[in-house]
Amino acid sequence: MKLFHKRGPQKPVPELVSTQRSGCGGFTLPLAIQPCEKELYDRLRCAVPIIDAAIMKIIRLTGGFHVKCSDEALQQELDSFLENVPVGITGRSAGSFADSFLDSLITYGSAVGEIVPDCSQQRIAGLWNGDISRVSIASGADPFSRSYSIRLPDGRLRKITHPERILYSSLTGGHSLLRGLPSLSGILMRIYECIGQNYDRAGNIRYAVTYKPQGEAGDMMYSRERAQQIAREWADGMNSAKYGQVKDFVAVGDVDIKVIGADNQLFDTNVPVRQILEQLIAKLSIPPFLLGLSWSSTERMSSQQADILTSELEYYRRLLTPVICDVGNAFLASIGSEASCTVEWENINLQDETALAEARLKNAQAREIEMRLENNLS
Repeated sequence: MKLFHKRGPQKPVPELVSTQRSGCGGFTLPLAIQPCEKELYDRLRCAVPIIDAAIMKIIRLTGGFHVKCSDEALQQELDSFLENVPVGITGRSAGSFADSFLDSLITYGSAVGEIVPDCSQQRIAGLWNGDISRVSIASGADPFSRSYSIRLPDGRLRKITHPERILYSSLTGGHSLLRGLPSLSGILMRIYECIGQNYDRAGNIRYAVTYKPQGEAGDMMYSRERAQQIAREWADGMNSAKYGQVKDFVAVGDVDIKVIGADNQLFDTNVPVRQILEQLIAKLSIPPFLLGLSWSSTERMSSQQADILTSELEYYRRLLTPVICDVGNAFLASIGSEASCTVEWENINLQDETALAEARLKNAQAREIEMRLENNLS
């Protein structure tokens, strides 16, 4: 079955990498993420909700896309395939595959997927988002091709026999967007843990009841018994609230009642928490107002932050475009067509639509004025 195009002739070896050949005849490439590192980033997203929220907003704001076929006669069939292709056991459509692919790309620094063929019908059965921690990547016969291996439970590597079905992409350097955040997140979680402990001590009120004998013989002789009696009556008065009752505490003598820790003040954690959150948000490139943080900012500053976010989203789109094109081209090849695909992305948000509409209006008005001037001069 000729589902995919065959490889072309072997490409020449560039001079810069010709000295980096390994003993197996390949080239040295960065390995995929290790399982322990993957678990670290997963726990980081669970422990710090703002990181998970930022990643999910990046995925949603990346927007939708439309795949355009060079052969218009096959456009409807291509659209139907991309809208209904199964993705794993829960998803459907190429958009669902792209969302999961981008999630792995941001969290782990690289992502891998597979085009699963249906040999009985000579069509594509579906798409699969792979576990990047189980994939080992190496170069192929030349520095422009890759070979993939699966890590088995016993640690051995089993080479994938059809690398042309693998969809792979990575961020610049192959590093996760969350790289450098575990240390800052650890400090943030310690601050929150201390806040919880302080509220366990000071927030859950405890009382100190002190009985001071007056120095009389009776008070000194029965001070222990009276102190125990005061303790029982105080405990009974406090526990009565559990049953919807209110009891007064009446004591004779010099009895002093204070709240434990009332004289102490809780530490102000606004400054350190905000400093850490600023570092996290700067790494994630998300405007604070999108995450519900009401930090002081002007309208101009918010507009500039939105422009920066737009450039970040354009970067992720450039990484996803080749992957989506590979899926569309694979489908066209499976039905015997030599047509190719291009990806057209939707505008990122409504503000972009408004800005484009205003720009078109101003250009049309300027063109109309120029035409009037030309007619008057003629």
